[in-house]
Amino acid sequence: MSAKTPFVHRNLPRLLLQAREAVMTHTRPSLRDQGLSDQQWRVLRVLGEDHGNGGTGVETGCIAREAFIIGPSLSGVLTRMERDGLIQRARATHDQRRTVVQATQLGLARVATLSTTIEAHYQWMEQHLGKARLQALYELLDGVIALEATSSAAIASTTE
Repeated sequence: MSAKTPFVHRNLPRLLLQAREAVMTHTRPSLRDQGLSDQQWRVLRVLGEDHGNGGTGVETGCIAREAFIIGPSLSGVLTRMERDGLIQRARATHDQRRTVVQATQLGLARVATLSTTIEAHYQWMEQHLGKARLQALYELLDGVIALEATSSAAIASTTE
């Protein structure tokens, strides 16, 4: 007796992971050349983006959310990055219970070096997919994220 699965739609989480891995296949060699893991790069990318913090650092909770790294793992990643001189940690001036993280000059140099390579890959993708299709992809992904966030919030409010 063969059981046919009741699925009608393709496996979206798997497709998203496959797409991520396909993109990272181009990025990982550059990360490794700079001595960085995927997680370390995600942290540096967050620190290299403008979070409206005026150069005072990014709170670890924000890094965890933006880099998709759970707290215990983030702690280890930050410890290694601090040891390697890529980041520095300090207590937040507004709340001594919180920790903020800043990229050091070495960390920012790695961001600058890698951003050139990564942006070149995005340009390559844009040439092959077309600017409009790449923009549409960004918008679709943003829409999925927003939709699922709204759904998660609604589910959370009904369980409280």
